[in-house]
Amino acid sequence: MVNKVKFLKITNRLLVPVLAVAFSHTAMAQSNDGGISTDMLNRIVKTQGGNPADKAIFNAMAGNNIDNLARSYMSNAETDTHFSVETMAQSISDQKSSGRCWMFSGFNVLRANFAKRTDSLRVEFSHDYLFFYDQLEKANLFLQGVIDTGKLPIDDPKVQFFFKSPIADGGTFCGVADLTEKYGLVPKSVMPETFSADNTSKMRSLLMSKLREQGLQLRDMVKQGKNKKQIKEEKTKMLGVVYRILSLTLGNPPQQFTYAFKNKDGKTVGTPRTYTPQEFYREVVGESLNGTFIMVMNDPRHEYHKTYEVEYDRHTYDGHNWVYLNLPMEEIASLAIASLKDGHKMYSSYDVGKQLDRKNGLLALDNFDYESLLGTTFPMNKAQRISTFDSGSTHAMTLSAVDLDADGKPVKWKVENSWGPDYGHKGCLIMTNDWFNEYMFRLVVDKKYVPENLIKEAQQKPVMLTPDDPLFAEDR
Repeated sequence: MVNKVKFLKITNRLLVPVLAVAFSHTAMAQSNDGGISTDMLNRIVKTQGGNPADKAIFNAMAGNNIDNLARSYMSNAETDTHFSVETMAQSISDQKSSGRCWMFSGFNVLRANFAKRTDSLRVEFSHDYLFFYDQLEKANLFLQGVIDTGKLPIDDPKVQFFFKSPIADGGTFCGVADLTEKYGLVPKSVMPETFSADNTSKMRSLLMSKLREQGLQLRDMVKQGKNKKQIKEEKTKMLGVVYRILSLTLGNPPQQFTYAFKNKDGKTVGTPRTYTPQEFYREVVGESLNGTFIMVMNDPRHEYHKTYEVEYDRHTYDGHNWVYLNLPMEEIASLAIASLKDGHKMYSSYDVGKQLDRKNGLLALDNFDYESLLGTTFPMNKAQRISTFDSGSTHAMTLSAVDLDADGKPVKWKVENSWGPDYGHKGCLIMTNDWFNEYMFRLVVDKKYVPENLIKEAQQKPVMLTPDDPLFAEDR
């Protein structure tokens, strides 16, 4: 046993050449140009240089998280939590193991607006309720999309787009606007979260399988020349199956309910009233959201001050695609500052995983020094990262504060997150302006904070982009 242990003790310096020899037979068997040949492998091995520090780095990385080793010393400094412009604080929610950040961020904006308008009343909206109709509408969007493309071959890119992901739990603020206008809102106490609302993966997987099966059936009906009425009848039956799955996992949405509002101290105000979801929506929102805001984005790949639209990037078949005005970051920041100064939070989205210090809830470009640890650089700019799928909008959060310097320029920002009150800085994340410029993508801002020239630009006929564009994954 002792001899065997001694035999296995190979130094790091000898390990790579030995592996190169071991793989030589495989490499030699690959004769196609472009593969890794024996000669190429040997040359790769020689570039390693045998740096003595590499062994220490490997030993450290073998038993540790890379972020723990790459963490900058200065990240241990106390985070500055002062903000010169800050909106009214509100409770932090938790999306749990779901991709509903778009809804949580949107609801944060709506309930903050309601609290500001009423001066003291508070309300928590049911995510479970709107998620029910989000999933039903997305199922219909898929089935109708399959019908619309039913005469195309199964491997056509449009058909593939639908079948690749028939339904998802991610989304954008367009979903909040379209779904609430159509189905209204209910308080969280009326339809609380279920396990499948908090943990969406299994329900989504089962729905995707069922929808793909149903999609194939609808394609057969189109090929057989069935008329529109027959196809619509069959689609309606299919949606009945989807509805039952949703009602068993999320619960049945209420048609009416009784509710009394509470103030900021948690005390009931007035007498309970009976509402329908649509009546409650009018009570707490007051008007249709569509038409009251513009959506802006920073995408340096495309021309600024032009509008762009993403095909099929919507939650309902009869709803609105994501249409955005592309602006430089400086102009986006100006819009955000104007809204925050007037006490209004905003839906915003980011590539939140980049340089995220989870312990301190801080997003800064120098949180982790991967370059020194790994002996290489990561020099791509924002446009290059987007083009190569290295970066893009991944997570929506609610922009709630900004810290301005003496010249009125932003130094740092704060967002309300939806990962629970114990995550980050009391449920919020703080980001430096440098990080904000690199990894912020989407902002939804009320039109009253937008200059007239940008309002006109947002009304341009948009350039249509395909749904597989690198930047347009759903916020999750």
